[in-house]
Amino acid sequence: MAEGVTALRPDLAVIFRSVATGSRVLDVGCGDGALMAALRDHKQVDARGIEIDGAMVERCVARGLSVVQGDADRDLAFYPDGAFDYAILSQTLQTAARPDRMLEELLRVGARAFVSFPNFAYWRMRWALLRRGRMPVTRHLPVSWYETQNIHHVTVSDFEALARDLGIGVERCWFFTGTRECGRGGANWRAEHALFELARRG
Repeated sequence: MAEGVTALRPDLAVIFRSVATGSRVLDVGCGDGALMAALRDHKQVDARGIEIDGAMVERCVARGLSVVQGDADRDLAFYPDGAFDYAILSQTLQTAARPDRMLEELLRVGARAFVSFPNFAYWRMRWALLRRGRMPVTRHLPVSWYETQNIHHVTVSDFEALARDLGIGVERCWFFTGTRECGRGGANWRAEHALFELARRG
């Protein structure tokens, strides 16, 4: 696989493989732009991004990426309906003020959406809570509860129930433990983080 693609986080690598060549993509909470750069350079994607961290925006712009600084909780409203083929929200849903509204906005501006998030029902987190009685600090959740930006502790089962309630179709899903993909069976306790491809029903 091409340089720059092999370094992608597992969920981003799956998104990279799944996005169609030449499509229009909005990466919400794009971080340093690694996924956007890979899509632009290897799949000729028209990639745009929105990122709240000014330092990350500067890094993206230095790479020649089209990224604006903004808060997705507010600023997605300024994008027109159906402006993108895909909207991407990776490891950010749990920081949104209203995750339900965020999902609706993603599928308003994009025909499809990719959403990944840490699974708070992962068995190591459950064990840490049972053993210590304190919120765990893990590889994917590396800071203490009072420092974290994570304000909604979502699980795989929670997310699937929310998608049903909102009338959102789950097209495909992937589950990971560390850098390895794991099967769907028992994903609510086996998966450290999850990725869903979504589409509006009807």
